[in-house]
Amino acid sequence: MMSRSESLERMPAAADPGVTAEIAERLVALPRSRLVTALGQGIVGLHRIIADIRLSGDELLAIVAFLTEVGHHVDRRRQEWVLLADLLGVSTLVHDLSNARPAGATPNTIPGPFYREDVPEMLAGSNISRDGKGEPLEVSGRIQALGGRPVAGAGVEVWHANDQGVYENQDPHLQPEFNLRGRFRTDAQGRFRFLTVKPAGYALPSDGPAGRLMIALGLPPVRPAHLHFRVCRKGYETLTTHVFDRADPAVDRDAVFGVKPELLAEFRALPPRGGRPCHALDLEFVLCPARAGDTEPNGRK
Repeated sequence: MMSRSESLERMPAAADPGVTAEIAERLVALPRSRLVTALGQGIVGLHRIIADIRLSGDELLAIVAFLTEVGHHVDRRRQEWVLLADLLGVSTLVHDLSNARPAGATPNTIPGPFYREDVPEMLAGSNISRDGKGEPLEVSGRIQALGGRPVAGAGVEVWHANDQGVYENQDPHLQPEFNLRGRFRTDAQGRFRFLTVKPAGYALPSDGPAGRLMIALGLPPVRPAHLHFRVCRKGYETLTTHVFDRADPAVDRDAVFGVKPELLAEFRALPPRGGRPCHALDLEFVLCPARAGDTEPNGRK
């Protein structure tokens, strides 16, 4: 918890110390807690910004109107506050700080809003494209531990958008149930494989205040093409991650800051089939041992 003197030291030189010092003094008098500490640091930082940019009364009203509009775009099917946190990098920052991995392990990423836990398990080599639309993609991979040992019997879940950048549960009337979703089990060598279609990148919603803010800044809310994976095995930390198409032009401007060098992959070209381009993707995921006290699922949440 910040003391009164610490609060004053953190203030910008141009600020009037009166109100900042007074609220810091009130917080110091409260029982020590994480909430008091966080609020104290947040208030001092906010006051510094206000003083640095000389925020006007009209600008304050505009900020209040923006935040009010964000609230108006929240309902059972939409969470504009989460979208705003994603677009400002807050979601990924919190996730990265909470899910640090040792060197050599595959990085975790935020799961995104389109995961479904009710997808049935499928046989190795099955095709998860249930409508057959798009350019065929052959995916093969291996799950291993940090030391290189294969992880047999791991549950591998995959889900991704179609060739129009739309997920099945965004498009339930036009895509079959569980389209482009699958659940597999690794063999004795830690291997898995399946067939699908090459996904496309997509734009996040821009019809609300969060998306319009990014566009006004010149930062369109786009995501490069990717597949999501979730890997579970008893004795290991569950891995939730992305695999991105390194050739996607938006790979260096992912709107939710999920791209990491270790998650870039090459979608190799294969000979065309039936006049359609075909691709292959070779993957390797490295799991961390479960921490003491953790209980990890074996394939399902």
